[in-house]
Amino acid sequence: MNSSVIKTIWLRSESRPTERRTPLLADGAKALLEDGYRVVVERSENRIIDDSEYADAGCEMVDADGWMDPPEDALILGLKELPDEPAVIKNPHILFAHAYKEQMGWKEMLTRFVDGGADLLDIEYMTRENGMRYVAFGYRAGYMGAALSLLHWFSSQSGNGSYLDNTLVPFENGDLLDETIAGLAKGTKKPKVLIIGAGGRCGAGATEIYERHGAEVTKWDWEETVNIDREAVMDHDILINCAFIKSKGSPFIRREDLVPGTRLSIVTDVSCDPFSDFNPVPIYSEPTSWDKAYIAVDGEGDKSIDLIAIDNLPSLLPRESSEEFSELMLPHLKVLKTRENEQPWRSSKACFDEAVERMNKS
Repeated sequence: MNSSVIKTIWLRSESRPTERRTPLLADGAKALLEDGYRVVVERSENRIIDDSEYADAGCEMVDADGWMDPPEDALILGLKELPDEPAVIKNPHILFAHAYKEQMGWKEMLTRFVDGGADLLDIEYMTRENGMRYVAFGYRAGYMGAALSLLHWFSSQSGNGSYLDNTLVPFENGDLLDETIAGLAKGTKKPKVLIIGAGGRCGAGATEIYERHGAEVTKWDWEETVNIDREAVMDHDILINCAFIKSKGSPFIRREDLVPGTRLSIVTDVSCDPFSDFNPVPIYSEPTSWDKAYIAVDGEGDKSIDLIAIDNLPSLLPRESSEEFSELMLPHLKVLKTRENEQPWRSSKACFDEAVERMNKS
């Protein structure tokens, strides 16, 4: 694999139109410049941080998709999925790859890097020796997943349709989001909510906004999912999955659990991993979207629930999400020149190598 010393950090523009987050703020880019890195930033109309802020920090500005033909010493920094081209990738990349649990297209993704001799450094697998992640959007993912379920719950009680029936638009800040939820909640019943994975950052984000808006919250962690009390699951109005699953286990909810007379009406799957065999919410086959934020999942008889499963939830609150994530990420970007000696990058590289080995054996 390509192990040349990283001298250039190249912030690419995101190919997904709805992705407004960034893993690097202008202040962080300036700090990297001061540490001796060359910082190249692709122009983007979607990114929550204006191009001018990066230019003022001293970054070299280039057009979008320049990452496809970068200098040899460049590491490409991004967040979400890459476009299908180029077929061969020769530079190391940092992103959320969603490939190591054998999700759809994982072999094709890994092969592009293997053929180019480059490393794929998945942010999700930057972990400490105890398995805890160094960097994540988990808090804001849980926060926004919970927010969407509240927007859906409160607005649906009006009889005039759901707030989520319209295409979602990012909230410029958290205050505006709270005002919107509070406005819809006036005169309505507060929901009873079950959070699975309540002990992590994602669960903490969900808990904060649920409790602030008056929901009755039940918190489950790993222990409660070993032998799941399915009647208890169904005796809530909202179920939100905030658990990070790395192996097969009992599903948190199944289609056969959806029977007439049960209370559950909304499921929000923040983890959103429908293409993995490890998916603990196996009642849907693909993520929902900003254009269609929820789908109806039918059970027995007349029972159905509404499912929300958006895979870039923090982008709906892009400024706060980017600020929090970038602060966590910056110290690890600063040590990319010596990444072979740094635990987060060693762990991510080891997971890549293990996935490649598994692919070659399959």
